[in-house]
Amino acid sequence: MWKNEIFEKLNVKQKAALAGGGEKRIERQHAQGKLTARERLELLFDTGTFTEIGAFVTARIDEFDAKKKWTPGDSVITGYGKIDGRMVFAASEDFTAFGGTMGEYHLKKICTVLDMAYDMRAPFITINDSGGARIEEGICALAEMGGLFLRNTRASGVIPQIAVIMGPCAGGACYSPAICDFVFMVEKTATMFITGPQVVKAAIGETVDAQTLGGASVHGQKSGVAHFLYPDDKTCLEGVKRLLSYLPSNNASSPPVFASFVPVDLCRGLQEVVVENRHKCYDMHAVIGAIVDKSSFLEIHKDFAPNIIVGFGRIDGKTVGFAANQPIYMGGSLDYHASDKLARFIRFCDCFNIPLVTLVDVPAFLPGKEQEQAGIIRHGAKVLYAYSEATVPKITLILRKAYGGAYIAMNSKLMGADMVFAWPIAEIAVMGAEGAVDIIFHKEIEAAQDPTERREKLIREYEERFITPYIAAERGYVDAVIRPEDTRTTIRDALEALQTKHGNLPDKKHGNMPL
Repeated sequence: MWKNEIFEKLNVKQKAALAGGGEKRIERQHAQGKLTARERLELLFDTGTFTEIGAFVTARIDEFDAKKKWTPGDSVITGYGKIDGRMVFAASEDFTAFGGTMGEYHLKKICTVLDMAYDMRAPFITINDSGGARIEEGICALAEMGGLFLRNTRASGVIPQIAVIMGPCAGGACYSPAICDFVFMVEKTATMFITGPQVVKAAIGETVDAQTLGGASVHGQKSGVAHFLYPDDKTCLEGVKRLLSYLPSNNASSPPVFASFVPVDLCRGLQEVVVENRHKCYDMHAVIGAIVDKSSFLEIHKDFAPNIIVGFGRIDGKTVGFAANQPIYMGGSLDYHASDKLARFIRFCDCFNIPLVTLVDVPAFLPGKEQEQAGIIRHGAKVLYAYSEATVPKITLILRKAYGGAYIAMNSKLMGADMVFAWPIAEIAVMGAEGAVDIIFHKEIEAAQDPTERREKLIREYEERFITPYIAAERGYVDAVIRPEDTRTTIRDALEALQTKHGNLPDKKHGNMPL
C-alpha cells in the first residue's frame, strides 16, 4: 500500500489549484456579476465531461517578488470535454488569480490546448477575462503571445475558433480573439481595447471610460469586432453552445443534422410582405423566417451594419448560411461596413462546408463622399473576391431590386452562383427605370408636349424591354423565375441537387484578397 503522505500531498495541490485566487477574490468576482473561470466551464460543457490539463503549471519568473502572487494553474484553466456530445477544447482565464494576466506559462497552456484542438480537429473556445500581458514577465510573456497568434492563424479555416470576452481584454491580447471566427461579449462587464483609458489619457490627453472606449455595445454596433452580445455570463455561454450546434467540428466534416426540425413553410404569405412597389420597405427577416425551419435562424453581427443580414438557418434540419440585403436600413444598399461583414461571413461558410443562400434586394453600393473616402472600392471588392473564391453550393434569389455593381456583387450568375432564381417582380438592370430614362431620354422628355406623360410612357417601355427577370432568364443569367410561395421548396431542392458539389481552385499558395 502507498503511504498516506503521497495522497495528502496530491490533495493539497489539487485543493490549491481549485481555489484559484481564494474566497475573497471569488466573492469580488461574483459581486461584479461575473462567474469564475471554473463556473463558466461547468456551464459550457456537458455535466461531468470536462477534463482539466495543466492544473499544476506555475510561472517560473520571480521578478518584483511576483512569486508571492503565483497560484497553481497560472491563472488559466485548460482542458477538453463534450458540448452536446461533441468534443471541444477550451481555455478559461481566471481573473481571481493574479488578475488573469497572461504570462509565459499561462500562454504556453493555451497554446498547448489549441495545439490539441488542431491535432484532434475539434473546435476551440477561449474565455477571456484578463488584465492583459503580465508586466513582471516582460519579453517572455510577449514572445509566447506571438506563439498564440501563430496557432490561431494556423487553425483558421481548419477548426472553428470562438472567443468569449467576459471581462477585460487589453493590449496585444485582443488580437487572439480578433483572429478567431466569432467573438462573444458580455454587456457591462466585458471590454476590449489595444490601449486602456489611462494610456489614452497619457498619450493623447483624451479622457474616456472603459465601456465607452471598448465596451460590448461599441464593438457590437460600431467597430464590428463582436459578433454576439449577451447580458450575462450564463446567457452568453448558452449562445456559444447554440452557435456550435450549427457548425461542423472541422473543415473535413459537415455540420450536425437536426432530425427533429419543424418545417413550417410560410412562403405563401410573402406576397404581402414584399409588395410590388420597389419604394416600400419591408423586413427581410420575415422572408428568411418563411424559408428556414421554425425558429432556426441565428443572426450574426445583428447590430453592426444592419443593412446586410448574415446568419445560419436550417432547412430540413441542415445548416445553411444566409446573406441578405435589408431594405429597412439604407434601402439595403451595400456600404463599406456591410461589405466587410458579408465577405467575412462568406469565407467562414466556405471554410466549413456550409452552403450559401443569398437573398437580393439591393439598389446600389452606397454613394457619397464618405463612402468613397472610406474605401468603398476596396471594401466592396472583398465581397466580389469572397463570392468568387467560395466553392460551396451557392444559391441566389432576386426578390425585387438588383441594380448595377451591387447586383454583380451579390452572387450573380457569372460570379459563380450555381443557381439563380428570381421572383416575377424582380428588376435586374444597371439602374432603376426612372434614373435610366432621365439620363437616356432627357432631351426627348423636355421637348415633349406633355413631359410628365412622355416620361411615364418611356419608363413603362424601359421596364418591359430591359428590367424584367425574363430578359435575364432569356440570356441564362437567371435559371428560373419562381412564385414566392415556391421559394422554400425551390431552394431546398437546389440544395439537395448541389450537396455533392466539388469545386476546384487553381493550384496556388493563396490569392491576394484586397484587405
